[in-house]
Amino acid sequence: QVQLAESGGGLVQAGGSLRLSCAASGRSISTSNMGWFRQAPGKAREFVAAISWSGGRTQYGDSVKGRFTISRDNAKNTMDLQMNTLKPDDTAVYYCASSRATFGFTPSTAREGYDYWGQGTQVTVST
Repeated sequence: QVQLAESGGGLVQAGGSLRLSCAASGRSISTSNMGWFRQAPGKAREFVAAISWSGGRTQYGDSVKGRFTISRDNAKNTMDLQMNTLKPDDTAVYYCASSRATFGFTPSTAREGYDYWGQGTQVTVST
């Protein structure tokens, strides 16, 4: 079993930056693909970014391409999301997720591709 804990959320003005972190415990995530999703009030949970177990493959949602960067540190059992040029539309609860499968080739962009989820961290972008 993997426990995931997000941190780094907060309130930021439009155009600003935030860095989210996801810390895993319970077992190593070094062989698991991982992802970030977000959910705004009244909306479905949306794919943000994903990274393969080795860090060699990444995927991004269209709305965040060029602004967000996903990374991981397997030695520390952590994953980060650097968010730049934030917009009010980025306001949401951000969740990190991990796949139970190991050594997956391409990280999934679908919720169904992940088995473990954190509790989420709120990101609010003001105008």
